[in-house]
Amino acid sequence: MSIDLRKNSRYALLTVTSMGIRLTPKEGQPVHNSDTFFMHATSAESNVLSVSSYLGLKTKVLTAFVKGSPISRLIKDDLGRRHIDFEGPERDQGGPWGYRHQINIADSGYGSRGPRVHNDRAGEVGRTLSVDDFDLERIFGEEGVQVMHLSGLVAALSPETAKLCVEMARFAKKHGTRIAFDLNYRASFWKDRESELRAAFQEIASLADILVGNEEDFQLSLGLEGPEEGGKGLAAKMDAFKGMIATVKKEYPNAQVYGTTLREVVSTNLHLWGAIVSVGDQWYVADPREITVLDRIGGGDGFVGGLLYAILRGWDPETWVQFGWASGALATTFLTDYGQPADEDQIWDIWRGNARVKR
Repeated sequence: MSIDLRKNSRYALLTVTSMGIRLTPKEGQPVHNSDTFFMHATSAESNVLSVSSYLGLKTKVLTAFVKGSPISRLIKDDLGRRHIDFEGPERDQGGPWGYRHQINIADSGYGSRGPRVHNDRAGEVGRTLSVDDFDLERIFGEEGVQVMHLSGLVAALSPETAKLCVEMARFAKKHGTRIAFDLNYRASFWKDRESELRAAFQEIASLADILVGNEEDFQLSLGLEGPEEGGKGLAAKMDAFKGMIATVKKEYPNAQVYGTTLREVVSTNLHLWGAIVSVGDQWYVADPREITVLDRIGGGDGFVGGLLYAILRGWDPETWVQFGWASGALATTFLTDYGQPADEDQIWDIWRGNARVKR
């Protein structure tokens, strides 16, 4: 089975996102006792695009910038280096207490000490994104997009971003663009906004062709009843996901592909990593196996990025989960939140378990 993609499109993959920066201490040290940090541009949605952009497909980010900000310049330069086009409004900062790009402060953890993440999103310029910022008819109708990736993180940022994501899904559907929706439920984003966000998420899910999330994402984002509690471990997670998808298919029959990752943390630097994808009546599974982790943040985005790249390339569904699994594993070997594959072979070597030197 393959997914029909719109031909003669300028972009293979497009997303809307709130760009920011991540600060990471050196050498796996905790934040509170560090004085030297590695800084890079980041967002979950642009992380997804990086697999395709590094492998030669044309991609684009819709976002907002702070006018005149050196951090804004860093983000633009970073997207350019990653071969990702970008478009979006420039907001005046409005003084020292005005807008800025989000800051993600996170150590990588080490061994028996787990990572810790602190998000500082006060004044986040990405929360101002609205339908009025973009000519969606031009983007989807004239330029053309094969697959649009939406994330629940952006949809839940503000009432304006929720409306934007819904409207983008409507335009994508109208113009034959396939829609990928990673539910990405975050309880803190949903506080006191359950009714508003539930309606937005349900409409996007009803239009989506590809749905990604674990069983809790589907339950909490879409209000679906989950399967009965099973045992512990990855096998139980897999069974729960399969049970959840049976329910999702009845409520959201438009989707053709459902996927999730499976992770068990042995230590900070050793994980059991797996993935499962449902296409039609078939299940495709990457059985959990050990991966060595330098930094775990972005592994899930790498999986989605690899899955979408394989779909865009028109490969067989069995390879979708394999390439997604390996792209996620690749991302955990980088200090950036996104993988930077040299070529397809580098990702396939990870799937094959081939870590031998190439000369």
